[in-house]
Amino acid sequence: MLNIHLKGVFFLTQKALPLLQDGGRIINMSSATTRISYPGASAYAIMKGAVDVLTRYLAVELGARGIAVNVVAPGAIFGGGAMTDTPEIRAYVTQMTALGRPGLPDDVGGVVAFLCTEDAKWLNGQRLELTGGVSL
Repeated sequence: MLNIHLKGVFFLTQKALPLLQDGGRIINMSSATTRISYPGASAYAIMKGAVDVLTRYLAVELGARGIAVNVVAPGAIFGGGAMTDTPEIRAYVTQMTALGRPGLPDDVGGVVAFLCTEDAKWLNGQRLELTGGVSL
């Protein structure tokens, strides 16, 4: 299944490129698990690490078209995602996060929206980690 996700990122980008205007944006999604190791997450982290590398290569390859390619790497985000949401897990994440709270979908959405604006036009090939400061 994880290999399917990586293929999805690659092939979706390939299919979308003819439709993407010069000066456009591509924002890929990665994970904090490529920087912080957790038991049982190795296959997922390897796949997300490949998305990080693909992002850098696409940034170089699409630069001539003015297309910026970046990757957002959220940490523990609660509120409808795949993350198990229990009071114990929230407490664990809160105690290891510098901002003292777990992440919410809007914490990611705001950054993705920013990357689509003209204010972010000079960001290219970058990984933005959205963890609230986990394990600093």
